[in-house]
Amino acid sequence: MTETSIALHVEGVTKRFGGLVAVNNISFTLPATKVLGLIGPNGSGKTTMINLISGALKPSGGSIRLHGQTISERPAAAIAALGLARTFQIVRMLPALTVLENVEAGGVFGHQQRWGAELREHSRTLLAKVGLQGAENTLVSALTYIDQKRVELARALASDPKVLLLDEWLAGLNPTELRTGITLIEKLRTEGRTIMIVEHVMDAIRSLCDTCVVMSSGVKIAEGTPREVLSDAEVIRAYLGDADA
Repeated sequence: MTETSIALHVEGVTKRFGGLVAVNNISFTLPATKVLGLIGPNGSGKTTMINLISGALKPSGGSIRLHGQTISERPAAAIAALGLARTFQIVRMLPALTVLENVEAGGVFGHQQRWGAELREHSRTLLAKVGLQGAENTLVSALTYIDQKRVELARALASDPKVLLLDEWLAGLNPTELRTGITLIEKLRTEGRTIMIVEHVMDAIRSLCDTCVVMSSGVKIAEGTPREVLSDAEVIRAYLGDADA
């Protein structure tokens, strides 16, 4: 695999918080136009890894490259400008702004910056894509949880990111909303977008991901296709305990 075909390269990344090693010597690659699932039990270090990639945290060791450019020591804003966007475990809205204004914020501060009429039209197109056409002037504080997640996804897409990180974007959804959410991500996959998903919903992992990396207690314990990793004895043990492995 050539360097140009690798969108994200994580190599030997470690993160320490005092005496606690939250991420321990993790390496993996995410090829361009593919979907990678980062999975593992609670407390395994998945969100810490997302924060390291996005620049919210700095690694204690190792390196992270985005399309060949080292981003390990760059601030989050600089990483976003290079083409990385993310969502959060807990939806983060700009509550005083409308739906459209929230999406426009992503187009101003991210990778492919737009302004004025071009930004507004692009944001309207993205809202239609995520199923919120007609809600442009609604305050985000008036939206349901799934619709706030739609807005967050549209905002992340507003700068045409090279890599999209989804941190438990499907969490907290009821079964109907979950199906809608998986369908939305499937549309992004068919567009050829490069996506990394941190998720506990195994139906989403099975249907969306080309490969998976499994973390447990800060270390990588498995890597492969969803079928391979979800049948791995060490992965089953990490999720269910020795009695069920």
